[in-house]
Amino acid sequence: MIRQLLRLWPHAAEVRRLTAGYAVVGVLQGALLLALVPLLRALLADPARTGEAFAWLAVILGLGGLYLAAQARVRVAAYRTANRVMRDLQHSAGDHLRLLPLGWFVGNASGRLARAVAQSAPTAAGTVSHIWPELVASIATPAAVIVGVCLLDWRMGIAFLVAVPLAMLVLRRSGPVVRRTQADMDAASAEAAGRTIEFAQAQPVLRSTGRALAGFAPLERALEGQRRAFRRSLTLHTVPQFAYTAIVQLGFTAVLLAGVWLAVGGQLAAADAVALLVLAARFVEPLAVVANLFGAIRAAEVAIDRMGDILEAEPLPEPAHPREPAPGSGAAIEFDAVDFAYRDVPVLTGLTLSVPAGASCALVGPSGSGKTTILRLIARFWDVDGGAVRLGGVDVRELSTATLMERVAIVFQDTYLFDDSIEENLRIAAPEATPAQLRTAAAAARLDQVVDRLPDGWSTRVGEGGTSLSGGERQRVAIARALLKDAPVVLLDEATAALDAENEAAVAAGMRLLSAQGKTVLVIAHRLSTVTGMDQIAFVEDGRVVEQGGHERLLRARGRYADFWNRRTGAPAALPAEAGKTR
Repeated sequence: MIRQLLRLWPHAAEVRRLTAGYAVVGVLQGALLLALVPLLRALLADPARTGEAFAWLAVILGLGGLYLAAQARVRVAAYRTANRVMRDLQHSAGDHLRLLPLGWFVGNASGRLARAVAQSAPTAAGTVSHIWPELVASIATPAAVIVGVCLLDWRMGIAFLVAVPLAMLVLRRSGPVVRRTQADMDAASAEAAGRTIEFAQAQPVLRSTGRALAGFAPLERALEGQRRAFRRSLTLHTVPQFAYTAIVQLGFTAVLLAGVWLAVGGQLAAADAVALLVLAARFVEPLAVVANLFGAIRAAEVAIDRMGDILEAEPLPEPAHPREPAPGSGAAIEFDAVDFAYRDVPVLTGLTLSVPAGASCALVGPSGSGKTTILRLIARFWDVDGGAVRLGGVDVRELSTATLMERVAIVFQDTYLFDDSIEENLRIAAPEATPAQLRTAAAAARLDQVVDRLPDGWSTRVGEGGTSLSGGERQRVAIARALLKDAPVVLLDEATAALDAENEAAVAAGMRLLSAQGKTVLVIAHRLSTVTGMDQIAFVEDGRVVEQGGHERLLRARGRYADFWNRRTGAPAALPAEAGKTR
């Protein structure tokens, strides 16, 4: 457990100091318990030895004072270190998330990510402030007692020791099983948390379809899976805990039998036997604590691993000597025989595409053909498996992340807005923008129409994710943000999908303005009515571009695009080339 933590929080010296401090606390507690033996011997053997009893009582009080002082000192140090662990892990996670490729977030649910950062770091801190201290002390105390008893009577020392190896064997053998069940339980809890968030976010859809009272099957399955995981965990955890407790109690019985046998045989004074049996009763307590810590230790290991999944995730490699796009062609996009597979499933195969700087291009094709992946590879969500993606003639892998992100603005289909004002959501793209620049961008995207009808205007808070705005209004914010950023390349992922006519017109106007400003605009088109004015249309099918050209030329070619257009629009078959020229 500590080795796992030190892998993520490399401050071994501090942990060693804490471990030594807790070991001292455990030894002092063991010495305190051992001091009961001569005290009881003096009281039970001869009532006249009260002076000796008072001397040992003074020793016990002194040891008790040292024990309390040492425990207070290391406890404060432990809490201080735990706060550092939690702060450092959370800050490290935040810093590391900024370095991870955007594709990493595609495969990681927000619920799991939030659980890792919000819960795993405190759990890791708890290993330093609570779990590890109790474990070290619970081992050091019995060890000190066994050594002291062996010095008093080696036979009783063996009796004290006999149960320890068996108890440790049970814990060692059951450890992997308990850890697996803890991991299953953690995964089930994360799934249930994610589905609960999804259920809350889906309320508008569920209510509009009359399904709000009919239950939510994914959440019900996740909760049932969580209950099954907890039941299985309790079953598998209970057996080793019972076995461990039984062995510890059998060890106490062995001490009891050994003490009686030696006392009856005259080999051990009755006073010593009683004192050692009292000591044995206290000796069992720290061993029992280890059993109680067992599940907590395994849960902490799972939580630390969960944090490790973030901190040890590999960012995309940064170039040792970053290049800059060539002047004059810094916004040209080129895919050169690109191969890409997502989780071993081929998505793009030998895809070739070229978009000149300042041109607009629409990606059209059936669902699942790889259009979104094309946009994401330009923004380097992932690295390609073969071929190259170039921006301004330079492979995106040879651009620094900062350079790439400066040159690319992305408008996703599902625009996310921060729970802040409309103005602040725009300023994310350009914090130093003047009010005039802000309002110019808003007017170009027709966002000013939205702002004018809101009671708080630019100061209107948009809610978490932008929920207080409609989908079309959120897209207007996204388009305005792209205009304000003034990046030479703009990527729009189905920006007009599912919009009403008014919002579609507003977003389309923003797209045309981006193109008119000389931006290289690459659009995934859901509504074919938005692609007819594009400089190029690339028809994507089965992970490759099968046709590329202007709208009219592709219709006259009567290829895959023409067939797709006719099926989507219900138009008659494409006209012959001669007829097309006179249209």
